[in-house]
Amino acid sequence: MDVLGNTDLAIAMRGVTKIFGPDPQSALALMRKGKSKDEVQAETGHVVGLDDVTLDVEKGQIFVVMGLSGSGKSTLIRHVNRLIDPTSGEIVVDGADVTQMSLDQLRTFRRTQIAMVFQKFGLLPHRSVLDNVAYGLEIRGIKKAERLEKAAHWIHVVGLSGYEKVRPRQLSGGQQQRVGLARALAMDTEILLMDEAFSALDPLIRSGMQDQLIELQSSLNKTILFITHDFDEALKIGNRIAVLKDGAVQQVGKPEEIVLHPANEHIEEFVRDVNKARAIHVRTIMDRTNLEPCELMVPEDARCEDVLPLFAEHKWVGVANAEGKQIGQITAKQVITALARYSPDVPTQ
Repeated sequence: MDVLGNTDLAIAMRGVTKIFGPDPQSALALMRKGKSKDEVQAETGHVVGLDDVTLDVEKGQIFVVMGLSGSGKSTLIRHVNRLIDPTSGEIVVDGADVTQMSLDQLRTFRRTQIAMVFQKFGLLPHRSVLDNVAYGLEIRGIKKAERLEKAAHWIHVVGLSGYEKVRPRQLSGGQQQRVGLARALAMDTEILLMDEAFSALDPLIRSGMQDQLIELQSSLNKTILFITHDFDEALKIGNRIAVLKDGAVQQVGKPEEIVLHPANEHIEEFVRDVNKARAIHVRTIMDRTNLEPCELMVPEDARCEDVLPLFAEHKWVGVANAEGKQIGQITAKQVITALARYSPDVPTQ
């Protein structure tokens, strides 16, 4: 498929390989002869960061890449904005081949088409919250009054109104990460790259940030490439998930596909202790025939655990596709049965 001509894709990677070392092409030649990552490193001293990665990220998705430390997650995300150059392969973002961009084109691309949220927040300690959020717009050349107005808006959206004049050191970790998120959103790019953005936060704050990201996404409809080592986090926020090991893609699919049908032993180990119920979407259990008119509709990718409270006031709930057309319906009994079947804390009959 010609990824340059596919307007549904925000990000497409084709055969992307990254080898760290002084002579990556010689190591690449060994890989193409069938040598493993460990064999290449033993023979050449080169480290394989990515191994023939092919991924498609559709517009408007939260696409999660997950894996253990050293699996290549952060290396992958840094290829999208070409902070790292690939040894081989093709990377197409919004129809443009990033690997073919000149330095001037790359600077413009990074300033206007893509924004990044880092694990370590990346805030400027000598600047206020307002000036930190406005910083990217300043680099872009936006006039002061306009950039401060936009910054103030996004500070409000992430729940930090009243903190505009505060310095980062006066904020909690969760508040600092909200500043980082507001700064990225203020850039108004269609694509957000989030590299372990919540992993440094305490569990309760982390869960709150995940909830806020999901809520924001429902209205902003950005394309988000999200890196994590936490499977529960991937299941909670991801529309699709790719699992990496040793720089190679092990499986790509919807959360329930990964959890219920792991492709190999490595992924089985990941999902063994996971609350599988969190991954079950209503489209998996809905009735598709004899549909009744429904007062309430939920999207087909809604998770069962999220819709269960709706049955306090409704006997059944309709399920709608992306166009808003009813394609199914669910009852409380169906949802409870699914949650009981897949939850590790609830015994099945």
